[in-house]
Amino acid sequence: MKTAVTLCQVNEATAGPFVFRQPLPKAFALAAELGFDAVELFLPGPEFITAGEILNLAESNKIKIAAIGTGAGLLRQGLTLTDSSPEKRQAALEFILVMVKLGGQIGAPAILGSMQGKWGGEVSKEQALVWLADALQTIGEAAAAYGVPFIYEPLNRYETNLINRLSDGVDFLSSRKITNVTLLADLFHMNIEETHLGDALRYAHSYLGHVHWADSNRQAMGLGHTEVLPIVGALRELGYRGCLAADIFPLPDPESAALQTLHSMHSSFP
Repeated sequence: MKTAVTLCQVNEATAGPFVFRQPLPKAFALAAELGFDAVELFLPGPEFITAGEILNLAESNKIKIAAIGTGAGLLRQGLTLTDSSPEKRQAALEFILVMVKLGGQIGAPAILGSMQGKWGGEVSKEQALVWLADALQTIGEAAAAYGVPFIYEPLNRYETNLINRLSDGVDFLSSRKITNVTLLADLFHMNIEETHLGDALRYAHSYLGHVHWADSNRQAMGLGHTEVLPIVGALRELGYRGCLAADIFPLPDPESAALQTLHSMHSSFP
């Protein structure tokens, strides 16, 4: 099991669940020093840093890149894949595709979370799901060219009204025959939406590509009320060998949150 921690460089995400916000050279070094296997990057866009620069940081710190987020497209430009405006939908798709390219160049998948958007107003749920499915198929094919999957994240009901549960994500991807797209199981969102976290993970086993290791309050695991044993049991049963990434609030402070996360990961999977 690989451990990862989030590194954020997006000024608009100051209130978000990202652990380290220092300049990337310092953040990479700190993640490596604490003992993480990998980092998950949340960047303003592809112009922020080159693939070569990321690879140099990873190599010099002997650490891997777990994934790259795309949410800056919403935070900085207001873009989603289900916007009523065709121009904004196209701009959202293009932004995600260039992030997929950046990730692909360093062998890392990109993640779709907040940029999936919502339905409502002029946009019906079915129309939004058609747009989402078309975009995911296009993005999945683009990611396949780099030999990496694309990761889709079901979010809780307060962040989207499209797909909230892992089972809905599985059924959506399979029924629409969307290829090269896996699911991100974020334990914070799952605590809100799922009846049983272990069973939800089992249902999603063939699509499970990434896990955000967060407690019920989106703090480090062990600082909320999530029952870890059913989650660990399911992941062991499924033979999950992917990443456990700390996508959490930096509380009570970033380093303490990171260390608590590592402790919970290592104690859960000794």
